[in-house]
Amino acid sequence: MLERFRKILQSGNKAQNGKKMLRHLAITLHGLELWAVKNNRPFEESYEKSFKLLKDTIGFQAKKNIPILTIYLLPEGLKKEEQFVIFINYLTDFFSQIKNSSIIHSNNIKISALGKWYDIPAKAVDSIKEAVKETKEYDKFFLNFCINYNGQTEIVDACRLLGRQIKADKLDVNAITKDTIKDNIYSSYFLPPDLIIKNGKKRKTYGFLLWDSVDAELYFTNKYFPDCGISDFARAIESYKEED
Repeated sequence: MLERFRKILQSGNKAQNGKKMLRHLAITLHGLELWAVKNNRPFEESYEKSFKLLKDTIGFQAKKNIPILTIYLLPEGLKKEEQFVIFINYLTDFFSQIKNSSIIHSNNIKISALGKWYDIPAKAVDSIKEAVKETKEYDKFFLNFCINYNGQTEIVDACRLLGRQIKADKLDVNAITKDTIKDNIYSSYFLPPDLIIKNGKKRKTYGFLLWDSVDAELYFTNKYFPDCGISDFARAIESYKEED
């Protein structure tokens, strides 16, 4: 995996045609429940549309040769919401399906989960584990899912890890740098995102990849995720590549 990242870094962020290369794309799933409410439709319909689009997006990653794709699938702290159980059922089925996906296996796509995903219901955790296990040897493309994720919590957890190292006399406090923190966050192995596509009507990032997003470009679709299509993501990427 590290060898693959070295090659990505060596390639730089410019293609031969002078346009910027997209090495890491991040996408949010905001607006699923609001779409159902606004359109007077059941949550199930919103989730079904959204997870279908997610499957299409995985194929889009391979087609567009995007090395790293990170999806903000589930924010932290939604366990008390009435639709949480319904969403978990769809999430469980989704991971059960993609672990056997021909797109995943033919393109050597490695699946990873970021966040406190192990705190969600056991059936979903097991489904995620299986998908991660089935793809653990792949290193052509990287597909990350932020599940039960919070950007501030990610940084707090990194600080706790560093604190333990200091307490154990394995790290000098004066040796801590930005790189040290990067090495201890959930996404330590991955390049920071080049482009974040924010869906939903609000122009907020909600702390998505909070530490890594400092230099990321933002693209707002102004659409709830179920109303989006691959063409929206393609438009965002083209806009990113054209900008200086």
